[in-house]
Amino acid sequence: MNIAVFGLGYVGLASAVLLSERHTVKAVDLNAERVAAVNARISPLVDSELIDYLASKPLDLTATTDAKEGLEGADYAIIATPTDYNTDSGYFDTRSVESVLASIARLSPSTVAVIKSTVPVGFTQRMAERFPQLTILFSPEFLREGRALYDNLHPSRIIVAGDEAKSREFAGLLAEASLDADPTVLVTGTVEAEAIKLFSNTYLAMRVAYFNELDTFAAQHGLDAASIVNGVSLDPRIGQHYNNPSFGYGGYCLPKDTKQLLANYDGVPQTLISAIVESNDVRMDFIAKDILAKKPRVVGVYRLAMKSGSDNFRSSSIQVIMNHLAAAGTEIILFEPSARAEDFPGIELVDDRDAFISRADVIIANRMSAELEDAAEKVYSRDIYGRD
Repeated sequence: MNIAVFGLGYVGLASAVLLSERHTVKAVDLNAERVAAVNARISPLVDSELIDYLASKPLDLTATTDAKEGLEGADYAIIATPTDYNTDSGYFDTRSVESVLASIARLSPSTVAVIKSTVPVGFTQRMAERFPQLTILFSPEFLREGRALYDNLHPSRIIVAGDEAKSREFAGLLAEASLDADPTVLVTGTVEAEAIKLFSNTYLAMRVAYFNELDTFAAQHGLDAASIVNGVSLDPRIGQHYNNPSFGYGGYCLPKDTKQLLANYDGVPQTLISAIVESNDVRMDFIAKDILAKKPRVVGVYRLAMKSGSDNFRSSSIQVIMNHLAAAGTEIILFEPSARAEDFPGIELVDDRDAFISRADVIIANRMSAELEDAAEKVYSRDIYGRD
């Protein structure tokens, strides 16, 4: 089978690599450097399985910047382009997805379009009305940055929505590529599938917010947060997972998905979704004030990525903390090898780890690292378990 994949971010690249073991895959991306890297079998993203598969597996995968070339003969076209949350409009910016759908309609209308980008509830249905010549499916992803291919190889569930026959066929392609014997497959309506994606991420954000508020309580009362978290999590209904306090939820998915879900609740009675968003803002404000209470002259910010094994620091909570501290007049130095100085005006980037540690009065780290063990007395982190 011939498959096109639009977008070489975590979702798109993982899908392309996953399916190219058994099928012919052409990946399309506007970024020529990413395209060249994939054709050279070098992962442009930090993800151990992607790096390994690209380097060692016999993949039928090529990448291009030309949409026409990518769509030639394609049975399916996976759309995994960015849909950032637009704070002005209160909705996802879906223009990249719409642009790809328009290209498919123009160049290869017989190709089945599969949207994997996160979109507002009702979006796929609207696109089906706008492009009646296309068969459009929606298949949400449930991936972790830095473990995107692993989570495709071992899916928690495979959800595909739209035309039932095509949905089952596409779900079969994903299940066939899985290393698990019998992955769970759900075929449902597109609106329901879109809601599943947003509500799943909002639940995870709620869980993060809950344990962060627990940690705030412990910090304010001088209590051992680890003992409380452990005791609460011993209840099997709660469980010892996704319970590690942090500076706040962040990364690419949770902030935008919770706000989008909140936007979809316009006119619908609710309090919980608003509280989750507000709780995260309150948590980050508390963390900044707790650090300022130590009266540091220089605060060192150690790494910006939200997740272990990822190089992506879009919308990371530690950047919000950093901005709070800078606004209060605190001198900030940043140790982040993948950062560019032009992206952080007014913040000094320090490349030498030892110099960074020496200059900082307090070092803030969303997650502890073995690299900071020799400076543990300077480190401020709410990390209990040393994991995400």
